[in-house]
Parts: sequence; C-alpha cells; structure tokens
Amino acid sequence: MSPSVQRRLLAVTAAAGLALTMAACGGSDSGGSAGADEQITLKVDTFGTFGYDALYKKYEAAHPNIKIVQNTTGDLGKYTNALTQHIAAGSGAGDVVAIEEGGITQFLQAANKFVNFQDNGFDAIKGNWLDWKTAQATTADGKTTIGLGTDVGGLAMCYRTDLFKKAGLPTDRDAVSALWPTWDDFIATGQKFQAKIKGKTKFIDSATNDYNSILLQVAGQSPGYTYFDKDNNFTFDTNPAVQSAWATTNKILSAGLSANLKSFDTEWTAGFKNDAFATVACPAWMTANIKGNAGAAGKGKWDIATIPGGSGSWGGSFLAVPTQSKHQKAAVELAKFLSSPEGQLSAFDEAGNLPSSPQDFENPKLADFKNPYFNDAPVAKIFVEGAKNLKPVYLGTKNQAVRDAIENDLRSVEQGQRNADEAWQQAIKDAKKAAGV
Repeated sequence: MSPSVQRRLLAVTAAAGLALTMAACGGSDSGGSAGADEQITLKVDTFGTFGYDALYKKYEAAHPNIKIVQNTTGDLGKYTNALTQHIAAGSGAGDVVAIEEGGITQFLQAANKFVNFQDNGFDAIKGNWLDWKTAQATTADGKTTIGLGTDVGGLAMCYRTDLFKKAGLPTDRDAVSALWPTWDDFIATGQKFQAKIKGKTKFIDSATNDYNSILLQVAGQSPGYTYFDKDNNFTFDTNPAVQSAWATTNKILSAGLSANLKSFDTEWTAGFKNDAFATVACPAWMTANIKGNAGAAGKGKWDIATIPGGSGSWGGSFLAVPTQSKHQKAAVELAKFLSSPEGQLSAFDEAGNLPSSPQDFENPKLADFKNPYFNDAPVAKIFVEGAKNLKPVYLGTKNQAVRDAIENDLRSVEQGQRNADEAWQQAIKDAKKAAGV
C-alpha cells in the first residue's frame, strides 16, 4: 500500500456469507469493556484509503453495537513516526492499526505492545495468507504474529497509450512490454519517446518511484535485503542491490527522462491530468492512484505493461491490534474480517490492492478480472502470477527513516542541485545519521 491510495469505483464482491460468519463474534473484551450489547467505537488507523468503506458498512450491519471510525494520514513517514510514538507512550493508537511492510520489522521489536494473533485463533486461518507474508509479521522465534496481511505490491509499468502513439511507439501492452526487457532498454525507449515528443511531457514521473521499484526488484533477486541485512547491520553503502538501483536511476536522470516531481505531492497529482509524464512505475496499489488522479478523462488512455527486469514487489501492509486498545477482542475480530480472503477481494474491488491471500489468486473474480479503466488490462496475468513466486525483501527496523533521507538526496540530483557522485556521498552520510550509526 502506498500513501494517498484512491478508491477504485468498482462493485464490491465480498462473499455474502462473510457477514454471517463474523456475526457470531463479540463477547467481552480485554481491557475492561463490557458485553456484546454495549455500544463501542473501534478506531482504525491507516496511511491511505485501504478500500474498506463497503466492509465497514457490512461489519457494522452485522454488529449493531459497533461503530467504526477510520483515521487516515496521507504521508507514510509521518504516519509511521506517529504510530511509533503512540506505541511507545502506551496511548493514542487506534484499536486496529495498519503497518506498511517497511515498518513491520521495527514494530516486531516491540511485539509485546501488540496482540499476538497466535493466541487468537490464528492456526485456523493461517492459510488465508502467503507464507512469506505471515513470516514478515512474525518474530524470529516463530511464537508471536503481530500482523495480518492485507495486500502485496506486485510490480508493473503503467503507461499512457495516447502519448506513446503520439511518439510513434507501439501501444499494445504486449508490444510495449517487449520494448523494455531490461532497464537499459527502458531508458533507450524513453530517449526515443522524448526525441519525438516536444514540450513539457517527460517519460517518467519521478526518480524515487523508479528507484524504489528497481531496488526492491534487484534486492529480491539477491541478497534479499536493502539498507540493513537480516542481522540489522547497516548495508546502504555496501549492498550491491542499492548501488545498482542508484546507478540505474541516475542513468534515467542523466538521460533527462524525469518530470522531476515528488511522488504524491500536489504537483505530481496534477501531472496526471496535464500530461506531465507518460509512464509510472506501478505496484498494484498505484493503479488506484492513477485512476483517482487522472479521473474520468484518463479512462482508456492508460494501460499496464510488465516491469523492466521481470517481477518484483513494492509495498504491502498488515493490520495489527495494539495492546493499549480497550476493545482488544472486538478489534481482533475486525482485523480478521478486513484481512480475510473475502475482505481482501473486496478491498481489491474498491481500491485495487492486490490480495496476499492465495485463495483469492484462484478466485475467478480476481483471476479473470480485467480493469476497464486500463483498457481491460488483465490484472491477474500482470500482477498475480509474479506475486505467487515473490521472495520477500528484508527491511530493517529503521528502513523508513533511511528511505526518506535517501529519497531527498536522490531528488537533489533530479532538481540539479548535486551530481550523482556528490549525492551518493551525501546519501551515505544522511543514511547513517537516519540509521543511528
């Protein structure tokens, strides 16, 4: 999941029987709350729209004593910092909180501050998630699981068919995918594009979107981590995957292909409507951003091709229940409901978030789904097949802080404030400071 994820306006297809299954939950909560007839409010904290509006209505209909309130922060970094403070203070967090994959390792260090799902019927439902997804939210000794998986961020490349046609490039998604088996081929395609397109339109939107995609793709192939190894040793300046992603991204910048926008800010959002760029590195959740930002006028202008270099994953989240919640049992049942295979499929319908449930991968509603906004792109073929075989990338306890620092330094190259070598040396300093080493 990404910051500022926008809802997809498609029909909700959660199984009707789910509400009946969940209707049986209730009873007294730990933390001193009373029985199932007492009116309670459950607060859900997220860093973007998770596609839960329809699910909230369904759950509240089955549980008349429960009201659900969602608190959303658009900026992932700010959200993670605030959640960290709330967990440390023992107050202020929601009853159910979303944790992005980049922060799950950090919160595992405070596993005792979260409800252990293994003590709450997890064995009966553990098949609802990919094994590697659950492993990311489980302590090293295997005894505590603090998060239930929501989505995974299988990678693709979204592109503007009308702008490609204007540049004399193919528009069919298979033909476009064939243009860039490698990132060097992607750069070469971008140079051809800009040689034909005059004016403000650039080939890519933002250096950081491509950088993060490349990094997680390469790190997933080897060595399986980014800024910290699995023993949490700082590796930013020594990890070949980081060095490769940095070098490739700077090739893109050197070729003058970027619109030089900061992802998710107002100018970037406006760029979808004013033809500022032709491609966006596209984890599954990004499709909702594109639809929300480009609006009705963008329908049919966007399509989805494969990502250069093969598959990969960027993003994905979990739902956790802090022990500070006064309604732990009710919160646990809500988290189970939202993250169930049916709940994940509903979130996919509403917000485009690719499920982490292997059961959903086999569901015809997902397997056969074609996205009408993206020229009926076969989402399952593009995203799901890669997700089945993904290898998780380890992200250290201070991943978010380091990532924020590095993105700032990369933008300094994008804005012409530093050259790539100067920015790399500064990034080492800033990353070390953020990592506390």
